[in-house]
Amino acid sequence: MRVKIVTDSVADIPSQIVQELGISIIPVLVRFGEETYRDGIDMTSDQFYERLVHSQVMPVTSVPSLDMFARTYARLAEETDEILAIMLSAKLSGLYNAALQSASLMESKCRIEVVDSKLAVMAQGFVVIEAARAARAGAGLDEILEIVNHNIPRADMRAALDTLEYLHRGGRIGKAQAFMGSVLKINPIITVKDGLVEPVNRVHSRAKAIDALYSFAASYSHIDGLAVEDAACPEEGDLLVERLSAIFPKERILRSRTTPVIGAHTGPGLLLVAVLGDK
Repeated sequence: MRVKIVTDSVADIPSQIVQELGISIIPVLVRFGEETYRDGIDMTSDQFYERLVHSQVMPVTSVPSLDMFARTYARLAEETDEILAIMLSAKLSGLYNAALQSASLMESKCRIEVVDSKLAVMAQGFVVIEAARAARAGAGLDEILEIVNHNIPRADMRAALDTLEYLHRGGRIGKAQAFMGSVLKINPIITVKDGLVEPVNRVHSRAKAIDALYSFAASYSHIDGLAVEDAACPEEGDLLVERLSAIFPKERILRSRTTPVIGAHTGPGLLLVAVLGDK
């Protein structure tokens, strides 16, 4: 029986790939006041951003219950005796600890390994996708763990934001705090490094921010995976895909919308590029 792969909804993996590779997704919870939604299930991205702009109540996110993890493990344990969970950076969320704790409570003989990706969004997603492809090809758990550990440092992302205010409010701003309080209108460029949000650059126009995303991808000598994501700015995302097709086959560029849990921390206007490759 082949290894089953689990991840969280922050990985933003396109739904068709999730279905094709049989990846199990643990949805993060998004709350508006007393209302709770499962990320990517109970509310679409369009519905979320519409509400985010007009709501007087700011959304918050939370880790799902240990029972949700346990039920996922139990379901998969009926199909396999090896499960690998690849989670959002433990420095950004309690998802990794919840996945680990739930695994330790399982009474099944199924072997469950939990990995802290130290990544987020489609940088994390690429590590998950490659693990799932290896599982589909028949690789065992130890072999897949080697593939994961090889790919984690090969995955990276750059994101352009309209504002850092949402990251600041949610406590996920990390070293990008240094960009707060600028008297000038800036477009911050951020990444996730060693599991934390870090600033990369700040530019003074959206066009220059998009140039920076393109230059980041173009700096790679070899690319195995390329993705473009947006939060309520699909036109810009589509134009960036067209531009990136000069350095990578357009049909292989993954196009994704950031799920509501990402939008709760970044706000609308996020545009990002994720790469799996070598410099």
